[in-house]
Amino acid sequence: MDPRRLPSPDDLLILLTVARLGRFNAVAETLGTTHTTISRRILALDKQLGGRTLERSPHGWELTQLGTAAVEAAETIEATLGSLSGLISQDQSALTGLVRVATTDGVGAVFVAPSLVRLQQQNPQLNVEMLSATRKVSQNRSGVDLEIVVGRAEVTSAQTIFLSNYYLRLYASSAYAARHGLPERLDDVGQHGFVSYVESALQVAELGPRWSSELPVPRTSFQATSVFAQVEAVRRGAGIGLLPNFMVAESDNFVPVLAADFERQLPIWAVARPESLRSAPVQAVIGALKEEMKERAGLLAG
Repeated sequence: MDPRRLPSPDDLLILLTVARLGRFNAVAETLGTTHTTISRRILALDKQLGGRTLERSPHGWELTQLGTAAVEAAETIEATLGSLSGLISQDQSALTGLVRVATTDGVGAVFVAPSLVRLQQQNPQLNVEMLSATRKVSQNRSGVDLEIVVGRAEVTSAQTIFLSNYYLRLYASSAYAARHGLPERLDDVGQHGFVSYVESALQVAELGPRWSSELPVPRTSFQATSVFAQVEAVRRGAGIGLLPNFMVAESDNFVPVLAADFERQLPIWAVARPESLRSAPVQAVIGALKEEMKERAGLLAG
């Protein structure tokens, strides 16, 4: 076989990265090059293979039938190079490369970051990028290998993996409770200041107080797009907050409010495209997350 007629392994690996991330800009950032270079290399690969490997869809770049076959070849190349890299480093099981994870703020700080740090310590050649934003799962190609989302995960071209449940509950600071007292019924919550997400900017409706009719309209509100700001506002006495249990349950500064009358259970999901799920680093991240959440199950349920 004439090697000059074979597709470039570098171009195949670029196609594999496009299949996982879905956006040329994200691929360029990952590979340390430019959008133009990625586009040019894909065109060169198409010419070498005699057809289109990618096609535009409403959700971003998607693989054609030819592209799917090319990605399978690219995955074999990646696995072989990974084994070679492991031999060079004396550890054939070591993970290499870059994994990009998008996650919500609270879950990201409390569970995702610790699991990624531990995974990286076990695999020193693995690079990690963690992007934090509280949003629903992206229907478009998101530019990341893996998304960690909460609430409903309605997707059409990706796979969802259940990680755990957690609870939104009502909390106040000890100082606020001593100064203002606590409501005896849910209807009485409306007589207090209330801390929650900015409704107009909230993508995950289940995180907001208006998602159900159980909570009355508050006297005043303190709204923030950051859950860390919400926790701090409750700590400083801004009012009663609708907060993730795992962020405050172990702190003596927070008092549960109407614990027997109100709680909202939300699932945590890992979401990825099939091409990403076949990646060893992505599988390792999911495994590390499951282990982290299993070890700290009491915090999630507390």
